Amino acid sequence: MEALAGVKELAGQRFKEGYNCAEAILRAFVEKLGLEVSDDALKMASGFGGGVGHAGCMCGALTAATMVLGLLEGRTSKEQSRGAIYESAGEFHKLFTEKFGTSCCRVLNPHPFETKEHLRNCLKITGNTAELLEKYLGQRMVK
Repeated sequence: MEALAGVKELAGQRFKEGYNCAEAILRAFVEKLGLEVSDDALKMASGFGGGVGHAGCMCGALTAATMVLGLLEGRTSKEQSRGAIYESAGEFHKLFTEKFGTSCCRVLNPHPFETKEHLRNCLKITGNTAELLEKYLGQRMVK
């Protein structure tokens, strides 16, 4: 998907600027896709860093990738079908766990939060998740 060229690097740049993994993914895709998303809406990703507020649960990068899919395929009324977003979110979760072995933040990155090792590993996960989502979206748009 041509519009997303360089999204891996942009997500990494946003992470290096101080955004957490979820914020970096969401911001990078919103920027690259030219989506109109308010700053208030972008704030929703803030609590997902560190596996939901440093709880170490679901990876924030995966959570934000699911948010991006929701922006593209989600519904705005209860009358609309959930089929497309459930399908893509489930497929992407499977791809993520196949690539990384788990979706659990504390397993993906066992280093203490905010250490150099943790930040370095999280940067890799963030960039690789952005790249995985870019490829997934490219394949999904071809379907």
